[in-house]
Amino acid sequence: MAPRTLYDKLVDAHTVRRLDADGRQVLLYIDRTVLNEYTSPQAFTGLREAGRPVWRPRASLGTVDHVNPTASRRVAAMADAGGERQAEYFAENCRDFGIELFDVLHPLQGIEHVVMPEIGLVLPGMVIAAGDSHTTTYGAFGALGFGIGTSDIEHYLATQTLIYKRLKSMRVTVDGTLAPGVRAKDVVMALIRTIGASGATGYAIEFAGTAITALSVEGRMTICNMAVEAGARGALVAPDDRVFAYIAGRPRAPKDDLWDQAVAAWRELKSDPDAVFDQEVVLSAEIIEPMVTWGTSPDQAAPINTSIPDPAQEPNPDRRRDMERALAYMGLAPGMALDAITIDRAFIGSCTNARIEDLRDAALVVRGRHVAAGVRAMVVPGSSTVKRQAEAEGLDKVFLDAGFEWRQSGCSMCLAMNDDVLGAGERCASSTNRNFEGRQGAGGRTHLMSPAMVAAAAIAGRLTDTRRDIGGN
Repeated sequence: MAPRTLYDKLVDAHTVRRLDADGRQVLLYIDRTVLNEYTSPQAFTGLREAGRPVWRPRASLGTVDHVNPTASRRVAAMADAGGERQAEYFAENCRDFGIELFDVLHPLQGIEHVVMPEIGLVLPGMVIAAGDSHTTTYGAFGALGFGIGTSDIEHYLATQTLIYKRLKSMRVTVDGTLAPGVRAKDVVMALIRTIGASGATGYAIEFAGTAITALSVEGRMTICNMAVEAGARGALVAPDDRVFAYIAGRPRAPKDDLWDQAVAAWRELKSDPDAVFDQEVVLSAEIIEPMVTWGTSPDQAAPINTSIPDPAQEPNPDRRRDMERALAYMGLAPGMALDAITIDRAFIGSCTNARIEDLRDAALVVRGRHVAAGVRAMVVPGSSTVKRQAEAEGLDKVFLDAGFEWRQSGCSMCLAMNDDVLGAGERCASSTNRNFEGRQGAGGRTHLMSPAMVAAAAIAGRLTDTRRDIGGN
């Protein structure tokens, strides 16, 4: 057999049937899914109308995360009647179809891509499809995760399979050692800036290299999560001892003899030494710096100690037009120093960066300091479990003493589907994954960066470098 990539091994192992002569389109078995109240209603309605059951209910988990309020006191009631009805219908569907649900008041509630790994439902070698593009997060465990549409959710629920078109393979190698103050978020933002917001369209990315293997599992989740912002529909890191240690002891993880058997099998999950990738991208860890976005696409980013680029210097007319539109929307001008941009809001949260390591890192920056006058800053933990752990470590007090709001878990201001929104013209330093026009609220202006950089911006009242102005590392 010819050498294969890890991606090809996972697809091959889950192929039920080839649907064309060359095997590019297959019927793919899906191990698990996670459902939310926002993307699942039409799928359940379709099942009801067709009189179909869910084929394997125990392979699905439901969690309310998109529309729920995150105010400090958690209640089931929602001010938004539409959001409340979405949550109610989701509960009805999970009950009627036998699917476990973490509702708003459940002690394990949280953002789907935070909850699934923390309870041990994401395991190496799995294929997981879900109605959210950031399902790529699970690649940090050597699991192939990808987002699907509502009709595909219905197909999955009824059959445990999906019609799937194989992707091309891209290897992104990051060798070397990241400098102090440079984080996983900076690595993936540097990649997106390098290859563009569509540079990985049609590809599954495998991240490799010494800088990648040195990352924590939560850091790897960040880079796999944001791979979709370069157009990738899958992202993978070969599992290793860090991954196995992260999974061990999780509530839903294998136990005893099954654990030993699983780890032995997981150690084989890697690309063959001679596997050929369709595209290779190489980054040097030493030259990556803390990154921030200045525009309205994740690839419109630059190191914090640089200036906003001039569209007039861009030879490509389409990109030049996009740059001009972005600067007009963001209210910025070419040549402006990025660290001179003042902010109104600071948001630490999302499935990209609201895990316990993210909160610890941000707390190091804010400890003993205070949010700048005129800035409203909030921390929204990625799950109820993360919130409890942070409180046990005293991180909530660090943030509260510094003037941050300490809130309940949920997607919150990442996509502004509840009452956590930016006002028109408000500028936000955000640890989220997308900075599209209106993403955080109509007319809101978003600058993406790591949680620590958000914390530093909140303290300084402007975008700033944790290494220089705040003293974080």
